[in-house]
Amino acid sequence: MSSGSTCAVVGCHNNSKKLKLLLESTCFEHQQLRKHCPCPAPYALHSVPKEKGRSLAWLAALKLKYPPKRIYVCSFHFVEKKPTELHPDPELYLGYERPPEKKRRKLVRVSQTASTATNLNEDADGESHCCVAFPLEPSDTGPSGVESSQCTSASQCHSVHTQWEDRTLLDHDYTKTGKEKAMRDQMTQCNDFGYFMLQNDTDSLLYTGLKLETFDTLVSTMEMFNSSAFTMPIRDQLLLTLMKLKLNRVLGDLSRQFCVSQSMASKIISYWIDKLEEVLRPLIPWLPKETIQATMPAAFKTFPNVTCILDCSESLLQKPKNLDSRGESYSHYYSHNTVKYLVAVAPCGLIMFISAAYGGRCSDKFITMDCGILDYLNAGDEVMADRGFLIRDVLFERKVKLVMPSFTKKGAQLTEEQVTATRRIANVRIHVERAIRRLKVYKILSQVVPITMAPKIDKILRVCAALVNLRDELIRDSE
Repeated sequence: MSSGSTCAVVGCHNNSKKLKLLLESTCFEHQQLRKHCPCPAPYALHSVPKEKGRSLAWLAALKLKYPPKRIYVCSFHFVEKKPTELHPDPELYLGYERPPEKKRRKLVRVSQTASTATNLNEDADGESHCCVAFPLEPSDTGPSGVESSQCTSASQCHSVHTQWEDRTLLDHDYTKTGKEKAMRDQMTQCNDFGYFMLQNDTDSLLYTGLKLETFDTLVSTMEMFNSSAFTMPIRDQLLLTLMKLKLNRVLGDLSRQFCVSQSMASKIISYWIDKLEEVLRPLIPWLPKETIQATMPAAFKTFPNVTCILDCSESLLQKPKNLDSRGESYSHYYSHNTVKYLVAVAPCGLIMFISAAYGGRCSDKFITMDCGILDYLNAGDEVMADRGFLIRDVLFERKVKLVMPSFTKKGAQLTEEQVTATRRIANVRIHVERAIRRLKVYKILSQVVPITMAPKIDKILRVCAALVNLRDELIRDSE
């Protein structure tokens, strides 16, 4: 901002030099110089008043951060093109948006007159009656023009506007009451939800993965762990939890079906997963070698000393927000974030061991060495695994034999003996694939695991493995 004869308003470039050049130019209307022409000058420069109050008012109106020594304002910024008594300060085009002026709210007083208000007629007893001044029909008046009916009740002795009842003011009250009543009725109907939903074994297998008798036995076993924090029957709580594991339905759907909030459904599932894992953990036993030999199927007659069959499986995981967790759980084989776990199956098909969940980038060898299954193996045992389990040196230290398909060395073909041995191994190793298939009947493991369930994925794996072991062979073959 320059001092001198330049307009001090921000963004305005009018000054005395530009005005002088305009005055020395020719007027096209009068064909003479503008300074001799009767046309008025385009603008004029007005200096700040010398009065202290007015000068402060000008500075407040201009809002200059660094005001010059000599302040001029052109006539474009005054309402009447110059300072006047009515508008002494600059008000227009000041380089910023001026807030609207605060106007005092006018108080409107309604005067009641005899023509617009109610007519009060006094009786001989001094009792007053009110009659609204509506145009009267001929039927409302008698022969003398006097009204035939008059208001006598106290509730009608008011203006029409005061008798009007605004129902919107009562919406909250009666709507809330009706909604609460409907919710109570719905909750009463939902209290017996588990009983009418599970009518036979087919329904029970669909929603829980167990026969109806097995589910009832599980409910009676878990009654001692019932919590007073949940008002639902324990049967419905277990059904809600198993439906989450079996069908992997979203919490919003389950909460609507069981008439509870989503937060309450989440708390119930989290609580019962912990309790089920604690109770069902003994259902994943490591069988003694004598029991394994006694229950070995006829298909294992070529491998009579096999103790267990190992294999790793993966379940898709919802992509984590944390970049480190995202990198640790990414699987190049699935091109997705996954959790990986080791499953050890007895020759009879019983799941004897299931590891904790690892990131999808972990190798089969690392999981085998880290999960703790090596502690169950004794000298003289035989372990059957796929080609990805490069653990022969680890098992050799424990005097455990590894049975696995043959590798092709440097691109050479397998010999006839190796092809025969590989086919025999594949013929019996399919048992672990069938066990994993039964495990993934619970869609929480076959579909994408929600990231909210990731902290409990280890317990979910053990609960699902124990529930698979609860099922008899006929049910397994029917899946």
